[in-house]
Order: sequence, then C-alpha cells, then structure tokens
Amino acid sequence: VVSGFFLSSFYLPSVYFSFDSVDCFYREVLFGSFFRSVHSIGASFFFLFIYFHLFRGLYFSSYSYVSTWLVGCLILVLSMAIAFLGYVLPWGNMSLWGATVITSLLSAIPYFGSSLVEWLWGGFSISSPTLSRFFVLHFFLPFILAIFVFSHILFLHVSGSGNPLGINSKGRSLMFTPYFLINDLLGFVVCFIIFLYLVVYVPFFQFDSSN
Repeated sequence: VVSGFFLSSFYLPSVYFSFDSVDCFYREVLFGSFFRSVHSIGASFFFLFIYFHLFRGLYFSSYSYVSTWLVGCLILVLSMAIAFLGYVLPWGNMSLWGATVITSLLSAIPYFGSSLVEWLWGGFSISSPTLSRFFVLHFFLPFILAIFVFSHILFLHVSGSGNPLGINSKGRSLMFTPYFLINDLLGFVVCFIIFLYLVVYVPFFQFDSSN
C-alpha cells in the first residue's frame, strides 16, 4: 500500500502517457525503480502466502468453518481482481491484450454482456477511460479488501482454527506469546531477507519483456 501510494503520485492513467510515466519511475524519480520493484514483487509474495494459506486450510479441513472459509474465498477473488487491475496499468503489450481478453469474457453473459463490456471500457475499445477506471479501482479496492481481512480474522476468533489432528482445540489452547510469536517472527525475517534480495539484486526477474 505504501509503495502503491508513492507510485500513484507519478502515474498518469492515459493510453498516451501511462507507459512513459512508468518508465519515468526508473529514469528520473529518486528510488522509483526500488518502489516499483517492492510493489510488484511484494504482490507476488502476497499471492504466494495466500496460496500457502489456502492449501494449509484444505489440508486441515478448515473449510468446515463455513463463515471463515467463505470470507477467505472472497478475499482471494478480490485480491485477484486487484492484481489484474494493477497488471493493466503499465500499458505495455501484455497489459493491453490481457485487459482485452479478460474484459471480453464479460460479453459471454447473455442479453447485457456486450453492453457491460462497453460500459467497462468507456467506449467500443480499451482506451484512456478504461485505464482511469482501472486505476481508481486498483487504488480503492484494497481498502475494501482490508475490511474483508478484518472480518476473516473476526470469524476466525469466533470459530477457532484447524489443527493437524483435526480435533476440537478449545480448552487446549496455548498463549500466542512466546512460542507462536517467535515462530512467526522467524518466518517473517527469512521471507523478508529473500524479498529484499530479489528487490535489490534481481528486480526484473518476474517482469514480462513485452510489458
């Protein structure tokens, strides 16, 4: 969020200037390349952790906690939507065709699908109004995501979490401090070191050359 706020200060949501404004991050803005790498690689790490969390939940049968699981699924879908909107914003070759293909899927909806696509595009093809809407949604939806994350944690505290034995853990709970705190801090430090290495030494390893 912090890196995104910094990038939004220099981004221009226009088909004529968006790619140049992104290129400007690297060439003229102090620490611009660092913040864009943090934003992009950070998003990849975010999804990596989400998928680890999802597969852990499947393994421990956490889907039996229906409310918590459904909110988690909504968080996943909303996160994918935010990532897609952000992927379009640099307006490279992959951004253009990715946006065209994904948004055109809405035209498969009977009766009003084509009208919905034209409304989303702001015309008969992807243009500056499309980028403006995607930019606003990419900036706004993370705040909605934060509400869902808070609800997810709230439901988790009500229902409890799964465990490897699959038994009811109520009455056998442990304090969060110090065991879980130290365990999580250790994992955080290791992941942060890997993340920092990728940002500093190989910032373009996941970028598509067409974008």
